[in-house]
Amino acid sequence: MKVRRIVANVETTDPSRAKVFYQDILGLEVLMDHGWISTYGSDQPMAVQISFATEGGAGTAVPGLSIEVDDVDEAFVAMSGAGFTIVYGPTDELWGVRRFYVRDPFGTLVNIVSHKTQ
Repeated sequence: MKVRRIVANVETTDPSRAKVFYQDILGLEVLMDHGWISTYGSDQPMAVQISFATEGGAGTAVPGLSIEVDDVDEAFVAMSGAGFTIVYGPTDELWGVRRFYVRDPFGTLVNIVSHKTQ
């Protein structure tokens, strides 16, 4: 048996509220929309990972989602400009990433992260 896909499910009374955060700012596509469930994603190949943590690093809370982007600062400006609550950062971490935490429209703590290039 092989894992084919991992999907994060966020409970909400209004899935359409995901559009600005996940589609407009992060650029994910609507892959499925049945009204009661909307699935956002990309046709780009991505690594499948699931993490288990006692903290989020640097003494922060464990985020519900981590989303790697190519430009953390651009994402930060867009999230801030759209009025989303920034909880932490942006900051360069000792383990080689630049990141910030933001609350999505449903209150989920999201780690927006890029690996720093050498």
